[in-house]
Amino acid sequence: MGNSQGSSAGRFAIKRIYDEPADDDGCRVLVDRLWPRGVSKERAQLDLWLKDVAPSPPLRTEFAHMQERFAGFRAAYEAELDGNPAVQTLRDLAAEHGKVTLLFGARDPETNHARVLQEFLARD
Repeated sequence: MGNSQGSSAGRFAIKRIYDEPADDDGCRVLVDRLWPRGVSKERAQLDLWLKDVAPSPPLRTEFAHMQERFAGFRAAYEAELDGNPAVQTLRDLAAEHGKVTLLFGARDPETNHARVLQEFLARD
């Protein structure tokens, strides 16, 4: 499963969708199930909206971005990712583009599903 191109850790970045797009973002993928408020499709400059890699609606509702629930959320979301074919889509995009930026709408840059997803992808 190793990759002679180096680890996948550096191939996946995360960024709030509200931040300005940058030339070095590579392939820009929105990994939220819901479209972020106040962001136009033009401003987002997305290459792909991959709703299927986001946490399931019941899991997202249960977590509710509450810090004290994050550890349980992380474990449940990683279990969802284990069998999710959308994870392979992201790995294929990284192989094709060299870098994928996972875009999310949450306010907290550390306690969110995109961070969990980035760390999950880096294990390969």
